[in-house]
Amino acid sequence: MKDELNRLLEPLYGAKVESSFAASGGCINQTQVLCLTNGKRVFMKQNSNPPTDFFLAETKGLQLLAKTKNGPRIPKPVAIQSGSRPTFLLLEYIENSSEDKEFPERFARSLAELHRSSHEYFGLDHDNYIGSTPQKNTFEKDGITFFRNQRIDFQRKLARQSGLLPAAADKKLDLLCDNLGSFLNISGEIPALVHGDLWSGNYFSDSAGRPCIFDPAVYYGLREADLAMTELFGSLPQRFYDAYHEAFPLNPGYEERKDLYNLYHLLNHLNLFGSSYLSSVQQVIQRYVG
Repeated sequence: MKDELNRLLEPLYGAKVESSFAASGGCINQTQVLCLTNGKRVFMKQNSNPPTDFFLAETKGLQLLAKTKNGPRIPKPVAIQSGSRPTFLLLEYIENSSEDKEFPERFARSLAELHRSSHEYFGLDHDNYIGSTPQKNTFEKDGITFFRNQRIDFQRKLARQSGLLPAAADKKLDLLCDNLGSFLNISGEIPALVHGDLWSGNYFSDSAGRPCIFDPAVYYGLREADLAMTELFGSLPQRFYDAYHEAFPLNPGYEERKDLYNLYHLLNHLNLFGSSYLSSVQQVIQRYVG
């Protein structure tokens, strides 16, 4: 492994790997910081058994996010293992720091700029992953159709196939999907470039205080989905949401819609981690069609 890393890094940095240490990360990949002989550092994500295009899809997502002017900082892909099934990805190492009191407002404004990047259709020109679950991004002209077919229904079918979704909840999801248009006010919304998995573990402040986002599940979708995800496992200070609304106002009723966006992620967690997430899924379904 070290020889392979050096073959990739020497032409780029004029240095070799001297040492490494484990970095905090998610539960899907192993993460390390590589310390080079010239003092520079590189971040490495590794997975011994990834889907064939797992790290290729992440690379594409990071590159797409980085195109937004005045958006959040995005770590640059440095190199990817050669071969038909890469098992590691090398990224720019970004030092994180404590968030100062202005961070929530800066993050809100930069996220609003990202969401202003748009496309003719909802979806993406390739599929990618949400965690390690395939994420289908087939283009749709209508946002409700996209969210129903490519998000809720896709995850629901996975849960059904694995026996994780009781028949009663499955039946209520049918009713929920049939009535999505009455729950989601997307009037005036056009496809927005979204991070796709914006929980608290996928953003931080860099050493200059700039918001940095990473580990994306990118697509062009309904921008409220990103905001809702920031509230699924904890939330940002209220001034973040106020600043976002000031920069890029939402339709009235976001508070009533946010749990519906997060149903996608709860279903995904049910599929990834098992029945401990079933009650959370059922609670959301019950709220809308109980």
